[in-house]
Amino acid sequence: MSRVTKREPMSNVDAAWWRMETPTNLMMVSGVMYFETKIAMDELRAVVEKRLLRFDRFRQRVEDPRATFKAPQWVEDADFDLSWHLQHETLPEPGGREALQKRAGELMSTALDYRRPLWQIHLLENCGSGNAIMTRVHHCIADGMALVGVLLSMTGHTPEESLRLDDPPREDPPLNSDGNLFKMFGSALGAAGRTLSKPGKLIDLTKLAAQTVYTAAKLVAKKPDPKSRFKGELGPVKLAAWSAPLSLEEVKRVKNLTGTTVNDVLLTAMTGALRRYLEDHGDQVDDVSFRAAVPVNLRPPGEITKLGNRFGLVFLSLPVGIADPLERLAALKKNMDALKSSPEAVVALGILKAMGMTPVEIQQIIIKIFGAKSTAVMTNVPGPPEPLYLGGKRIDHQMFWVPRAGRLGLGVSILSYAGTVRLGVAADAKLTPDPNGVIERFHGEFRTLADLAEARANAETPSSEPPAP
Repeated sequence: MSRVTKREPMSNVDAAWWRMETPTNLMMVSGVMYFETKIAMDELRAVVEKRLLRFDRFRQRVEDPRATFKAPQWVEDADFDLSWHLQHETLPEPGGREALQKRAGELMSTALDYRRPLWQIHLLENCGSGNAIMTRVHHCIADGMALVGVLLSMTGHTPEESLRLDDPPREDPPLNSDGNLFKMFGSALGAAGRTLSKPGKLIDLTKLAAQTVYTAAKLVAKKPDPKSRFKGELGPVKLAAWSAPLSLEEVKRVKNLTGTTVNDVLLTAMTGALRRYLEDHGDQVDDVSFRAAVPVNLRPPGEITKLGNRFGLVFLSLPVGIADPLERLAALKKNMDALKSSPEAVVALGILKAMGMTPVEIQQIIIKIFGAKSTAVMTNVPGPPEPLYLGGKRIDHQMFWVPRAGRLGLGVSILSYAGTVRLGVAADAKLTPDPNGVIERFHGEFRTLADLAEARANAETPSSEPPAP
C-alpha cells in the first residue's frame, strides 16, 4: 500500500515571502551562535533531532506549481536527510573572527536548496578558541521573532537542563524586553491580532481591515526616502559584521541620565554611525533623514514559537542630519514617541491575509513599502537576560539578521543577551563594502553620547560645596 504524502497549503503571507526571493536578495533569516567551549557535531545533532525536528515544518519542502496559479504547498520530504541540513567545516587560516564574519557573509549570499526543507545549520571550526554555528532559515517558514523563539527553545538555563532532551522544551522562552520595540508596540498589535481569532468580532475585523488598508495606502503614497549610498541596485554578494559587546547596564545609565529608553540610546548611536560613515565617504549629510523599517511582533504571549509570519511594521525616521548626539537623541525620541501614539503608524503585514489578498498583492505592497519608503531594515530582538546552554555548552554570544525585503541593501540588528548588547550589520557588497566601518563608528558614537550625557548631568547637578566667602 502506497504511503500518502501529507500536504498543507502555504498561507498567503508566507507565500509572498517565498516568492519574493531573487538571486540578489535572498529571503533568509540568519544567525550565529559562538561557543567558547566547543560543541561537537554529535551533540548538536542530538539537539536538532529532539528539539528542532519536533516542528513538522523543518521536515517539509515547498512545492510550488506556479504554472497552474495554485498556492505553494508544504509537502513532507520523503527523502529527508538530516546530514545535508547539518554541515561541518573548518574555516581557512588564519581563522578567527574575521574568517567567521567572511563565512557568514558567504552563507548569506548562498541560496538554500529549494528541493529540500528550507533550512541549514553549519558548524564552523577555527573561528577562535571555540567554535560557532550559523543557522539559515527561509523567511517563508517564520519571521525573525518566531525563529529566535524556536532556537531558544532548543537551549537550557544550565548545562544539565540543556542536555535533558526528552523533557518538553520551553514553549515561550523568556526574553529581556526592557526598552524594546516589541514591548512598546506589541500590546496594541497583539490585541489586533487576537481580534482576528474571535468569530464574534466581525465589526472589529471590518474596522481593522479598513484601517490596515488606509494605513498601507498612506505609506505607499509617502514621499520616497532620499537617494544615498545605502540605496541602489543590489549585487549577489552580501557581507556580515557584528560589534563587540556593550554593557547593558552602561546603556541603561545613559538612558536614565537622558530620560529616554534603551532603544532610543542604541538607535541614536546607530544613526550617528550611519551619519559618520556617509560623511567620511564625502557624502552630504546636512538635513538628511531617512527611514528604517522596523518589524514588530504580533504574537500574543505564549506563542513566540508559533511558526509563520505574524508581525507589523513601524517606519522610524532617523535624524541623520543632526550632528550633536544629544540633539539627535532628543529628535529620535520625539519621532519614536510620535509612532507610539499614532494608530496610523503601523502596517500589520501579519494580518493582510485576513483581507483575502493574494500572495502577489501582498508581495507588491511589501516591495513598495520597504523599497521606496525606507533605506534599511532594522530589527531589535530582546534576548535572554541570563546565559543559555545548548548541548551542554554555554552560548558565549550570538547575533542574527533578517532579510532586506523590498530589495534594500542594509540591515541593522540589535540583540541583547546575558547583560550585553551587540549591533549587527548585513550589507550588500556593492553598496556598503566595509560594514565593519559602520560597526566601528557605532562604538565611537555610543562613547561620545555617554560622555556628553554624563557631562551634562554633572553640569546640571548643584554643587554641595558652600559658596566662597
